Amino acid sequence: MPIESPFHPRTQALCTSYRWKEWAGYHAVCSYEPHHDREYQAIRHGAGLLDATPLCKYRVEGPDAAAFLARVWTRDVRRLKVGQVAYGCWTDDAGHVLDDGTVARLEDERFRMTSAEPSYAWLVSQLAGERVTVEDETDAVAALALQGPTSRAVLRDCCNVDVDALRFFRAAAGDLDGVRVDVTRTGFTGDLGYELWMPAGDALRVWDALVDAGHRHGLLPIGLDALDVSRVEAGFVLGGVDYRSARHCLADFQKSTPDELGLGWAVHLDREPFLGQAAIRAERDRGIAWQLVGLDLDYEQLEALYERRGLPVETCTHAWRTARPLYSGPQQVGYATSGAWSPTLKKDLALASVRAPFAREGRALQIEVTVEFERRRLDARIVPRPFYDPPRKKTCPAARPAEAAT
Repeated sequence: MPIESPFHPRTQALCTSYRWKEWAGYHAVCSYEPHHDREYQAIRHGAGLLDATPLCKYRVEGPDAAAFLARVWTRDVRRLKVGQVAYGCWTDDAGHVLDDGTVARLEDERFRMTSAEPSYAWLVSQLAGERVTVEDETDAVAALALQGPTSRAVLRDCCNVDVDALRFFRAAAGDLDGVRVDVTRTGFTGDLGYELWMPAGDALRVWDALVDAGHRHGLLPIGLDALDVSRVEAGFVLGGVDYRSARHCLADFQKSTPDELGLGWAVHLDREPFLGQAAIRAERDRGIAWQLVGLDLDYEQLEALYERRGLPVETCTHAWRTARPLYSGPQQVGYATSGAWSPTLKKDLALASVRAPFAREGRALQIEVTVEFERRRLDARIVPRPFYDPPRKKTCPAARPAEAAT
């Protein structure tokens, strides 16, 4: 049975829709109102506040912590300076992705690693005599995601961290209404945003201070439905939806490699051995079999399909997660994994896994859709990701121009 997060006394009182789901063993709000539209608009035009406590969180500490994480991650974590955060993934020996997440270097020998799925047992199993301790702090550390164009202003009003100087994927510790918080400039919406990490016992105090400051800046609590639409617009992959963890796959063809998921940039290949290194190098020599791409669906054609049946077009306003076949002529060449109608871009967007020979940017494919119980095909063009990428996501008011986006 799901458990309550430290923010539950606030989220439960505000959730008038009574729409909840389980997220990593916790109760999580789908949307606070019957529809998530206002929450989505808060992400893109104001500020949204999401309870992110269910993220799995691990404290990795000790003289060998950096070397240990570099060995189990595809990124060389040793390169991180104190106050830097990195996104990446980790694989098995065959180079297949187990999960993705972030790692923050909070002190020289102390890191916080996040993952979508529980990874404590796996991390401990990889220890090989290093001077490292791994602690599961998922329940002890509460987390909030503060996302949207006014999120910086909200923090200015209630936290002493210099958010004007905090650059993209950086971390800083500060005081928020008497509570020590770690603030990272990270998030899952593809917009300007921050994530706040605090002791679980102080969670409500931080929530109340943020909400009080947020009244002046259009802040709304947001649920997972609004987050899902925004992450599709940002082109972010979601474990269990856009790829399967290798640990849950019954056959190799169900597994994915970092390069196939578009995460090759998060692989530091030429260095000391790390898990999956040899397999990833061999794949690069022979070429990938699949490629994760972005799709722009032909909305006018969808309207025409419905018009032929004398019906108005039906567009799902929620993000969808049901795989849909993709074709090139008569040949099936892949499948769309998730998608959403973008209220901001006014486009029907999807993420898809496509056989590499057919994954060229600009190529036209066809996606299967159902119109009044009949299967039809709709044109879909491969386009670059992210679909939505506002400059404010990376810009930093107090940084010199050369530093602003680094």
